[in-house]
Amino acid sequence: MWDWGSAAFNAVIVTFVFSVYLTDSVGADLDGPLSAATWLSISIALAGLVIALTAPVMGQRADRGGRRRRSLAIWTYLTVALAAAMFLVDSDAPYPWFFVGLLLLALGSITFEFAEVSYFAMLRQVSTPATVGRVSGFGWAMGYFGGIFLLLTAFLGFISGDGAERGLLGITTDGGLNVRLVCLVAAVWFAVFALPVLRSVPENRPRGRKGDDDEAGFLESYRILWRDLKALWRRDPRTVRFLVASAIFRDGLAGVFTFGAILAVSVYGLAPGDVLLFGVAANVVAALGAAVAGVVDDLVGPKAVIIGSLAAMLGTMTVLLFVDGTAMFWIFGLLMCLFVGPAQSASRSFLARLAPPGSDGQMFGLYATTGRAVSFLAPALFGLFTWGFGTDRAGIAGIALVLLVGLLLLLPVRTPTRAESSGVWAP
Repeated sequence: MWDWGSAAFNAVIVTFVFSVYLTDSVGADLDGPLSAATWLSISIALAGLVIALTAPVMGQRADRGGRRRRSLAIWTYLTVALAAAMFLVDSDAPYPWFFVGLLLLALGSITFEFAEVSYFAMLRQVSTPATVGRVSGFGWAMGYFGGIFLLLTAFLGFISGDGAERGLLGITTDGGLNVRLVCLVAAVWFAVFALPVLRSVPENRPRGRKGDDDEAGFLESYRILWRDLKALWRRDPRTVRFLVASAIFRDGLAGVFTFGAILAVSVYGLAPGDVLLFGVAANVVAALGAAVAGVVDDLVGPKAVIIGSLAAMLGTMTVLLFVDGTAMFWIFGLLMCLFVGPAQSASRSFLARLAPPGSDGQMFGLYATTGRAVSFLAPALFGLFTWGFGTDRAGIAGIALVLLVGLLLLLPVRTPTRAESSGVWAP
């Protein structure tokens, strides 16, 4: 249900509605050398840098202090509040509302990723060695299906149609009111569906040595993090190598959804309303891919799923660099989305099979937080390529480069065997 609810921020706010509204409506007539899409990439990149500096110890402290569920609640509802505040961003007054919108989106990205630190760490509380792939895949699929439902609601109720009033509810487009109301709906959606996990999954027990880690201050947490990483490297450097590789290619996966809707409008000619329909279709294929890949993961291992998915995505992105028109974007864009979910879910289950006894929460905290530690890469390269080549299309190459580097770093990492996975699993 948290995955289902979080689609309100991922699908509606970041990907298909609010970010497109910011660049296509609020910031459509910006003056200066930087386009609205470039400004968006800058704000997301800066948010990524903040995450890189703070999120690793946030996850560590919540995990070690036995405050994982409380941390999840705090960051989730801060995200809800920021999403609701996006209602204030009026398209009839681009100054200062365009930059206020960028600030709200950047802050929401930070709080949402902090929430995921604790949420990801709960995977091993609700799965076993034989089912971790399926559970991880099911979680991703639920998120995508939640996105489908909410995007359809937004499109039919608030955005579809032409003229001054849109959707079945007949909401006026003056000042972007119809889109701004979608932000309020998304906030309520996330707030409601975040409740079950907070009521059903128990708080984690504290980890670490008494009087040491649990009582450490914020700055001291960095020393503890460095100590734990060095110990992990000595014990099993494969885990560290996987954390680095996955951090990079997962940032590329995030970049696909962050900038995909913007490229659909600015490069391939989709109408803003049709972007939502594409978003629904993209979530359908991504959900099906994640669910099927979860079963395949448990049969052949997560590494094969990740490599196959990344290779397929690079192939489709290469085609998208050279084709034009809405039809080509529908075909190859959906084909690319088919492999995003499998790569995400298999990456999470890969680490679950590697985690040493007694450190499952910390490992998933490191997984989530190290991923966000490089979360500036895809936005930064997207912005660099669009600026350097003078076209938004070039941003595809920037995201593809991030995926390629992550894939190359993953290739030498040996996948955990079934015996290893069963041997290290801790209840």
